[in-house]
Amino acid sequence: MTGRLETSGQPLKAATEFVEGAFMGVQAPFESARFLLLPVPFERTTSYKKGAGNGPAKLIQGSCGIELWDEETRAQTYLAGIHTLKPVPVYPNEQAPTAFPKIEKAVEGWAARKDKTLFSIGGEHSISQALVPPFTRLYPGLSILHFDAHADMRDSFEGSPHNHACAMHPLAKLCPIVQVGIRSVAEEEAHYLNAGNVRTFFAHDHPDIGRLIPEVLDALTGAVYISIDLDGFDPAVIPGVGTPQPGGFSWRDALSLFKAVIEAKHVVGADVMELCPLEDNVISEIAAAKLVYRMMGYLLAKGRAGRNGAR
Repeated sequence: MTGRLETSGQPLKAATEFVEGAFMGVQAPFESARFLLLPVPFERTTSYKKGAGNGPAKLIQGSCGIELWDEETRAQTYLAGIHTLKPVPVYPNEQAPTAFPKIEKAVEGWAARKDKTLFSIGGEHSISQALVPPFTRLYPGLSILHFDAHADMRDSFEGSPHNHACAMHPLAKLCPIVQVGIRSVAEEEAHYLNAGNVRTFFAHDHPDIGRLIPEVLDALTGAVYISIDLDGFDPAVIPGVGTPQPGGFSWRDALSLFKAVIEAKHVVGADVMELCPLEDNVISEIAAAKLVYRMMGYLLAKGRAGRNGAR
């Protein structure tokens, strides 16, 4: 951490400290923090490769391999204040019906702090079933941008409606969902796509990001929650996921999408799920951490533009 202090080019914001186990290695006081980061190491239903429960710790560890100065936004995002929260207590072998209400109750308080933006990191994608409802109550008319390789619209899988393959199904009853990057769908969930509250952009139908972005923006409402399954990326970008699929977004195309949504909409919260660290390389956790930090940077840049009268 000393090296980061020496090379950051700017002194730490008052009362911000370098802390082991905090995102980006910095910990701002809760009250002054612009961003909150919630690790949710819940994994019970992953059905192919296990390891998503280790995702939050590895993502935080990987964040310390990223420069504090962001080369795209040309800012030191951490100076706005990032506070890493303690994980909601989830006990070994605890199941979703008892774990999710605890998560939802905790998130409700943090989501209500509209001076902050909550980023949750997992963990399996079913956790979004507990993360999103508080936001739908706080923001009438909310929609979800669902970035994923999989539709996640089964009503039940392997005997549970809380399976990671069912992550979006109950949420579609609460608010509109706009799915991007989808390239793996089970027959039993196909009839939920492009029906009711669900708008699905299949990857094979939308290879041109320049054309896709305006359609996505048009489908979303004014207030947006972003839910990211990292297998939405091409495996060449982030290979460390539980159920990788060929194809997917490049790094630059995905960031172009998230930047456009953040600039055009009121993004109220986000989650980044399904990081399944590999034993032989660290690129996945570093990329996931840089994604979170870059999205924080986009939110700050939008705020600066607004204050300058650009929007």
